[in-house]
Amino acid sequence: MTESVLVDFVYCHPVGHAIEALQYCLGYKRADPRRRVGVVLNADTPAELAHWCADVDEVYTVDIDVFEPPEADVLAHIPRDWDWVFDDARGHQEWQREFFPGLGRYYELAGEHFRARRRHGVVGDGSAEYRPGERLRIEPPAAVPESGGVPQIAVLPAGSAERSLYPTLDSWVRILRAVRARFGEVRLRVLGKLTADGRTSTGFAAEEFTALAERVDGVRLDLDLPLAEQLALLRGCSMLLSPHTGFGFTALAVGTPWLVLAGNHWPEYYFNPGVPFYSVLPDIRRFPCYRPILGDGSLENPEPVEDEGPRSPSMCADRIESDLEELLDAAGLLLAGELDFEAAMTGHFRRLSALYVGRHERMYSVDGIHLNYLPG
Repeated sequence: MTESVLVDFVYCHPVGHAIEALQYCLGYKRADPRRRVGVVLNADTPAELAHWCADVDEVYTVDIDVFEPPEADVLAHIPRDWDWVFDDARGHQEWQREFFPGLGRYYELAGEHFRARRRHGVVGDGSAEYRPGERLRIEPPAAVPESGGVPQIAVLPAGSAERSLYPTLDSWVRILRAVRARFGEVRLRVLGKLTADGRTSTGFAAEEFTALAERVDGVRLDLDLPLAEQLALLRGCSMLLSPHTGFGFTALAVGTPWLVLAGNHWPEYYFNPGVPFYSVLPDIRRFPCYRPILGDGSLENPEPVEDEGPRSPSMCADRIESDLEELLDAAGLLLAGELDFEAAMTGHFRRLSALYVGRHERMYSVDGIHLNYLPG
């Protein structure tokens, strides 16, 4: 009899968490392709991504606010009976439940609602056959736009958090002018979402996008595109250049290399086998970041510095200037196709291990894929 697996991955709604969920669905499906695999996501997450993944059979959403207790019948529309139900582990971590009381209550309701014939556990707990580290593929229903043979770099200047956590307009002008100076007639496709529709939007103002296009040659603004068109555009680019953002996970899922101006709260923890990337890590002694992991565990940001107002140290102009050459060198490797996935992982974890001073137990990646690349 065909087994059924439900990945109940309800968490905060940024797009990167949907990619994490799909990676876990993929692991259960590849372990036994006969399985019926379903996923549950926050309704404000771009759940259409799951419809564009061939390894997911059923997609459900629930309307919750992670800060407010959900209605008692929030799961009434989702079938109760599955062979296996696997939750996002964050829904069972005490500090997450204290910070997000709506999330804690949701997983209590999920425990009451679902009837798992085999087990109700957390993703990757080892109770069901699972294949980690499989290549995730998202196939959006949109055509890749013609480039005319001109190399293209997608640029996302900010994620969805507060503006101070991303480089200033002047810093982005400095970065993109340097890219143009190094690589000539490359086309810069600047992405962003300004529409307020309940989903995440880009923490970069409309007037900043306009000024960027006016001040840097070769910039084309591609704002507020439907998600399928954004992903098709990404597929036509040689890389995505951005700070840490869940949208970078999505780039990897459509096969586009990701060049990361790393910093702030979290180092990169999602890697898609076969898709290269390069994470430009800051000098954390000069530009503090990764405080939840390398500091005192606090979720508060480091003390800001002055850079056109308060700025995250790892995103300030001095940090960007100090790492600009490395960023350009990495862009050159990705544009030339000279960095494969294995070399990317080996190099990244060598650099990250030095930053962590060898504290490998504090490192994390989806599927534990990093464990094969830690330096001896």
